[in-house]
Amino acid sequence: MEVIKTRDAVGMVIGHDLTEIVPGEFKGVAFKKGHVVRQEDVDHLLRIGKEHLYVMELKEGEVHEDDAATILGKMICGPGVHFTPPSEGKINLIASEAGLLKVNRDLQDEVNDLGDICLASIHGNRSIDEKGLIGGCRVIPLTVPQQKLSEVAVILENQEPLLQVKPYQPKRVAIIVTGSEVFKGRIEDKFGPVVAEKLAKYDVELMNRQIVPDETQCIRQAVEDAKVAGANLIVVTGGMSVDPDDKTPGAIKQTGAEMVAYGTPVLPGAMLLLAYLDGIPVFGLPGCVMFAHTTAFDILLPRVMADETITRRDISRLGHGGQCLKCDTCSFPDCHFGKC
Repeated sequence: MEVIKTRDAVGMVIGHDLTEIVPGEFKGVAFKKGHVVRQEDVDHLLRIGKEHLYVMELKEGEVHEDDAATILGKMICGPGVHFTPPSEGKINLIASEAGLLKVNRDLQDEVNDLGDICLASIHGNRSIDEKGLIGGCRVIPLTVPQQKLSEVAVILENQEPLLQVKPYQPKRVAIIVTGSEVFKGRIEDKFGPVVAEKLAKYDVELMNRQIVPDETQCIRQAVEDAKVAGANLIVVTGGMSVDPDDKTPGAIKQTGAEMVAYGTPVLPGAMLLLAYLDGIPVFGLPGCVMFAHTTAFDILLPRVMADETITRRDISRLGHGGQCLKCDTCSFPDCHFGKC
């Protein structure tokens, strides 16, 4: 740093915080370290007694923290994500719309491995609201070599966006409730309304809620009829255990659907089934979905609503973070549950 007359400091970088005191009114930082002196700042600086300043002059190839943060924001924000103006070298990363947050963890790790750059985020593969905070980004030093930013550009070149929010897609949903006791009116259907309430968070048209007995042919026919009627998401509730009267998994399989998983490493939700019938996702929901606040269904549903195709490996990876702690006050998705 060097000492320079304040009137000659326009365009230079202040090297330390400058305090202002107004007796009885204010005491605090008037200009923060890293502030680039503007012409309109000069009179203010003189009023607080700063005839001279310690300044840093940017050398060729160096980028000020605010400029660096802006450059990084443009590189890491994909569709559905924007960043705030820099403050003290930091930008906030914000969701521009509600949807499924995607974070490319491998790219994020590579950027952070470069050093001098901080890129923090929440977990991906979760719902996020419009204007929701995704994370923040800044460079650690006051200035950073342009070469460091160029290295980030190389990492991200020709890659999927590091951060993006995928919008949810409209769905026509068929709910098929299984259970002979419900079909025969011995008990009231409590499962269908729970599923309908979970789906109401999304842009869905509930085509119908059909109740069928625990008979393989009836369940199979209901699934096939839903497909013909134009459903692009089919949810079958109940009949998912290994009891001899539970026919749902076999009935879904008999439709010719491609089975992704019958069983997940998630608690609650271990007996959940996911299949695709000619590209249409079909869920088989175990009874825990009716009673537990959050299950494997809540983890996978946002991805299905964003038209992501779920693979067997996607299911397998849910084991790490797949134990719900059943907190007295549920904060999902702002918790570890379902986060790889």
